[in-house]
Amino acid sequence: MNIKIIQADYLSEKHQQEIPEMLDHYASDPMGGGQALAEHVKQSLVTELAKRPHAFSIISYVDGVAAGLINCFEVFSTFQCKPIINIHDVVVLSAYRGHGLSQKMLEKVEQLAREKGCCKITLEVLSKNEIAKSAYHKFGFTGYELDPEAGTAQFWEKPLH
Repeated sequence: MNIKIIQADYLSEKHQQEIPEMLDHYASDPMGGGQALAEHVKQSLVTELAKRPHAFSIISYVDGVAAGLINCFEVFSTFQCKPIINIHDVVVLSAYRGHGLSQKMLEKVEQLAREKGCCKITLEVLSKNEIAKSAYHKFGFTGYELDPEAGTAQFWEKPLH
């Protein structure tokens, strides 16, 4: 099995096709919400990512086939006065799970984060997604807390419709 990990080129027609296809696979999975992406999202996603200078994506290929994706955004730590990489999506197509692709893609994200002088990498994970949590723990991620007395951070949202 030949595995290749690259940073996506949002101007590449190939990547413009692969990124929404893989993200749609993830969105359709129960851990991604169980609902396919809307057609306008599939059509516009990469164009919109390309407009954001702090966005980047990592794609893994197995024997030349797109098998995994990580979408990231650079944000900023006011406490450290340094950039942070937030991992927004991690996708490994079901046919390619169990081959260490997530670890290899996370290594690439960490390499880029270090090159950018980041102080940390963040992500969110569903509390019952044990497979993803195990992969993230294996890579060194832990729950976030400033002080054990205050507890761990929680990810909240307020949808704007």
